[in-house]
Amino acid sequence: MRKIRSGDNVVVISGKNKGQTGKVRMNLIEEDRVVIEGVNIVIKHIKRGRARQAGRVEVEAPLHLSKVMLICPNCKQQSRVGIRRNESGKNERFCKKCEETIQRPDAD
Repeated sequence: MRKIRSGDNVVVISGKNKGQTGKVRMNLIEEDRVVIEGVNIVIKHIKRGRARQAGRVEVEAPLHLSKVMLICPNCKQQSRVGIRRNESGKNERFCKKCEETIQRPDAD
């Protein structure tokens, strides 16, 4: 089970983007990286193609999972995430600070 999922609000805890917050747009599971909206903007040079124009485009580059921390939707603080089994036997994520269950981002 992944501790950070697409749709979660996270804060960057190290690197040049330290302190920036955003929503996880994409989760690259094989590479242990996440793409966050509006964070880690880099300039990519695009070659001219049939339907697009050449030039420099700003895109969001992926960050390693160890550089981000989840913002708990219950206590609104950055915290570590734990995994435990609920009464029905399914795994669920919980905040290590307030001990509350973290709901799925798409279940809002």
